[in-house]
Amino acid sequence: MIGNQLQSIPQNTISNMVKTALCEDVGAGDITAQIVPINQINKAQIITREEACICGISWVNEVFEQLICDINKNNSQANANIADIQIEWKVKDGDKVKANTVLCTMAGNSRALLTGERTALNFLQTLSAAATSAWQAVQHITNDKTRLLDTRKTLPNLRLAQKYAIACGGGYNHRLGLYDAFLIKENHITAAGSIENAIKIARKIDNNAPVEIEVENLEELKQALNAQADIIMLDNFSFEEIQKAVEYNELQNKSAKLEVSGNITMEHLNKLSELGVDFISSGALTKHVQAIDLSMRIMRE
Repeated sequence: MIGNQLQSIPQNTISNMVKTALCEDVGAGDITAQIVPINQINKAQIITREEACICGISWVNEVFEQLICDINKNNSQANANIADIQIEWKVKDGDKVKANTVLCTMAGNSRALLTGERTALNFLQTLSAAATSAWQAVQHITNDKTRLLDTRKTLPNLRLAQKYAIACGGGYNHRLGLYDAFLIKENHITAAGSIENAIKIARKIDNNAPVEIEVENLEELKQALNAQADIIMLDNFSFEEIQKAVEYNELQNKSAKLEVSGNITMEHLNKLSELGVDFISSGALTKHVQAIDLSMRIMRE
């Protein structure tokens, strides 16, 4: 449902994401890690070099679990000392931390630590970036009624992970994909013939799925309200037009929720929320993020 928060990701989904990522990075094997003995043990820690909202712990854990499993399977000399990594997390998903915070300490097989470093950090830095962007954005929203939404502008194969990260940062999720809600846009309206007809057809297809429609002016807003859309997206409306839309919706005593989208900036979030809209959606939350600066360091004994 649009406007909810994704609380967790199925473990098999995380496992598949990690399996694909390790296959991409490790391929037939990490030749560099072979410079250390297969039974060598080391400790390591992951540190953030900047302030962040953390997300991605389960993905990091899964990276090393899969690598340890591979060592057990591929090396007849493996034993409990070789095929083991213990991770002690100092934080949990959703925690806000300052620069130079130690996120976790690890102890175990050196080859696994070395091989898994980049894949583990890639997940952690990318998901923490999305969580941090949401955390920073929601601090600009002062109206408790207004929820900040993500979009489908996510990295391929990381849709659920990035949406979970947005929720960890305090944001909310728009539809997960093309399958769980209608979002009728300009081209759909043109193909269907009218706003009213597009909404009517959608109700016949699935009367239980939310029906959202994008409008580009106040006249289309009125048509969408009359057709009883569940959510109306005000696409690239000016502040003045948004105010009029909110006032008209209240005057007509309609139940439709209003969402604003297009050119959303940090500076605009407070003013938009004060106008009384229900949702503000921004693709930048996942599309324009910069990975959090993390590092993993093997510790000398």
